[in-house]
Amino acid sequence: MVIVNLLIEFELPFVSGLKGRRAVLNSIKERLKKFNVSLLDISGEYPKEAALAVAFLAFNESKAKEMINKIENFLFSHYPEYSFNLSFEIL
Repeated sequence: MVIVNLLIEFELPFVSGLKGRRAVLNSIKERLKKFNVSLLDISGEYPKEAALAVAFLAFNESKAKEMINKIENFLFSHYPEYSFNLSFEIL
């Protein structure tokens, strides 16, 4: 078993305040729950930038990378208006 730490950093150009950012992130977090992952909002004070920490277990490294690709494709298809960057660590 491996542990995966995934950091997703978003740029939210159409959000004007913290309430707007929270609404967007809550929507993303609710939809990502179907992947059976743990999520944490670790955003800073600037409303146009957001970050989500994601953690999950996988059987091996190839399954972990497969899940990361699924999450990335999901974000591309459901949230094309927001640009994001993924970085991960497999332990």
